[in-house]
Amino acid sequence: MKTIAQINERIKKGEAVVLTADEVVEFAEKNGVEAVAKEVDVVTTATFGAMCSSGAFLNFGHADPPIRMTKILLNDVPAYGGLAAVDTYIGATECSLSEGIKYGGAHVIEDLVAGKPIKLEATSPGTDCYPRREITTYLTLDSINQAYLYNPRNAYQNYSCAVNTSDKVIHTYMGTLLPRMGNATYATSGQLSPLLNDPYYRTIGMGTRIFLGGGIGYVAWEGTQHNPLANRTENGVPTAGAGTMAVIGNLRGMSTEFLRAATFTNYGTTLYVGIGVPIPVLDEEMARFVCVRDEEIVTNVYDYSVGRRSRPSLAQVNYKELRSGQIEIQGKKIRTAPLSSLAKAQKIADLLKGWIVDGKFTLTEPIMGLPKSRVNTPLDIIGPDEIPVEEEEEIG
Repeated sequence: MKTIAQINERIKKGEAVVLTADEVVEFAEKNGVEAVAKEVDVVTTATFGAMCSSGAFLNFGHADPPIRMTKILLNDVPAYGGLAAVDTYIGATECSLSEGIKYGGAHVIEDLVAGKPIKLEATSPGTDCYPRREITTYLTLDSINQAYLYNPRNAYQNYSCAVNTSDKVIHTYMGTLLPRMGNATYATSGQLSPLLNDPYYRTIGMGTRIFLGGGIGYVAWEGTQHNPLANRTENGVPTAGAGTMAVIGNLRGMSTEFLRAATFTNYGTTLYVGIGVPIPVLDEEMARFVCVRDEEIVTNVYDYSVGRRSRPSLAQVNYKELRSGQIEIQGKKIRTAPLSSLAKAQKIADLLKGWIVDGKFTLTEPIMGLPKSRVNTPLDIIGPDEIPVEEEEEIG
């Protein structure tokens, strides 16, 4: 048994043994899992993919005379006006009023990080204490007050593989899918992926320090749609979308290399986010978890031409097969393509490893773990008379 405090002491002394998730797989094949538990202190994991549930909180400061902003545009992209006078939240998938999906909230965030000027336009009904009714100005990341990324759902613990069995091309958040299963897309970094290396959330929770967008961030809460009760294999790996993380970090420390806007053809905008999570190897169980290999991680292949909440699963495949560039379903060989960048994920894992080895990054003890029994419920369409009412218990 090791503790995070003991591992941090080794990091500070320059004695910690740190491997990436790819390196630890090779180490285990040569030396065994027991050697991983004894000799390795930290394993760095990473992912770089489209994370639509992303955005940023911004505070502009007060103009003179001041304004209580109720309708806000940033480079012609609507931002949320229902906060305090000069606070806003801009979502990654919000689209430009003039350019549509060619430019959206994700592009505004990337442009801010790149140091580019952003046009702010805002209106207000005016109040006694905030008399100004409109404002147009330009701002940069350096000129505003707080600017922090807050992403409600990132780093999905596994995700589905998508195909299209219909006779027409369809455009989805899983990319363009060709007819008659002409291609298959997938979205997870496999054995490098953070939550797949800690399948039961033993070390990842609220307060976990992470690599985020090129800088340092933290796990803030469970992510939306967190679904820890998803079906799992014998080694604990979920076979579909399961756990998620909400993350937070200062935009000023980030880089456009690891925070990039993108547009999915005929679908919309999204933000590619780089996330790296250090996994402390506390004992032999954690050693087994971090030694998970692509061939041990399976996912379902779903037919995205079915426009329903529950799509049919056509097969199960593993990530070694997906990464080979070809899978076979119903006797048909199908080309595969990742929506996330394995090369970027590997670079993030290497960078985070370097920070730890150099003593620049220590681990944090979560103040609360991610839920292990959350039930992820669907949205059903019901009328007001159909809502169940709980009967009050009599007292006494």
